[in-house]
Amino acid sequence: MTWQLDEQLARVFPVGRRLRVLDVGMGRGAQALRLARLGHQVTGVERDPELVAAARGTLAEEPEGIRERVRLVQGDGRDTGVHFLPGSFDVVLCHGVLMYVEEPDPLVAGLARMLAPGGLLSLLVRNGDALAMGPGLTGDWAGALAALDSAALLPRSRTEADGDAPVPPGPEGRADRLAALTATLHGIAAPLHAWYGVRVFAGRTPAAPACEADLETLLAVEERAGRTDPYRGVAELLHLCGVRG
Repeated sequence: MTWQLDEQLARVFPVGRRLRVLDVGMGRGAQALRLARLGHQVTGVERDPELVAAARGTLAEEPEGIRERVRLVQGDGRDTGVHFLPGSFDVVLCHGVLMYVEEPDPLVAGLARMLAPGGLLSLLVRNGDALAMGPGLTGDWAGALAALDSAALLPRSRTEADGDAPVPPGPEGRADRLAALTATLHGIAAPLHAWYGVRVFAGRTPAAPACEADLETLLAVEERAGRTDPYRGVAELLHLCGVRG
């Protein structure tokens, strides 16, 4: 999904602008480090001390100029208001985090408050509209039925939730629907600007690319499908980008 983020950065901000980036749930810091290498000022937040230590170790091997552009904070993404002032960042990333948060809306609202006007909020979530695709394509019919049952429990949107208790996370975490997150982004004044599918085909079949050329073709297919209906709607993950009004 690197190309998707870069595409939106290029669309939202002037070329060459050095951005203040907050990466919540940074993991080992691969995305944070990549953006720092591009010249941006990056703050990474991660609650797992082992992952923070791994990120620090990787960062220590970088040139001083890059190290100076990265700040690492051990903490929870729900506590951004404790560490930072509202409007402190041009870009906020929250990739692969919401699926492990039982109540995502307060977290998303808190992240939006960290954005300066015109700032970009980037979310990567598990697609609640396509839970049965993975097991179905691999012939796991029992898993597909279980996923369909699980998907039926997910509220179609905020207005249709009607106070239902959230669906407990499974082994792969909970899932979100595009319609529900679109409503959430609108409600926190960071309306949806663009969205993509991630892993439309990749990882869903046992066949692996046989050579580098096959891998390049797979990446080209994923890029095209990830921005094209109806394929992006059945991707394993969704990448949503909202812009702060």
